[in-house]
Amino acid sequence: MDNSVFDAEAVKFNHQMSVQIRFNDVDIYGHVNNAVILSYFDLGKVSYFEALDKQGIGHGDMALVIVNVNVDFQAPIFMGDNIVVKTKIYEIGNKSVKLVQELYDEKTQRVKSVCRTIMCGFDPKTNVSLPISEEWRKVIRAYEKDVLQH
Repeated sequence: MDNSVFDAEAVKFNHQMSVQIRFNDVDIYGHVNNAVILSYFDLGKVSYFEALDKQGIGHGDMALVIVNVNVDFQAPIFMGDNIVVKTKIYEIGNKSVKLVQELYDEKTQRVKSVCRTIMCGFDPKTNVSLPISEEWRKVIRAYEKDVLQH
């Protein structure tokens, strides 16, 4: 997957969660502010990693930190939209994982935004990057059958 807009039909997401749009999320133009959209993607990542945690991923001494985020804003989100955030790890590197996410309107079946994120393994005690552990790899591979590995 490159930096172009993802084809919504090509990505198979195993995880999604509904997003509650709040009055404060909407700007003077009546749509959800772009900065708020990033928080929706963050909520999706938290929920996704909670789902992996239930599959047996241990936190141990490793955390993941965001090192890169790219968002394609494809259509505005309005207060009445039924938005879900879909999340997937699609690639595991030595010290990083790559995620793709969509904000999707269930009512109109339209992708509103796409986010690509790179997260790096990190030791919060030493402030040093870490390889993705075999334990994490095993759980991610079980959850995302089509994940690429390097």
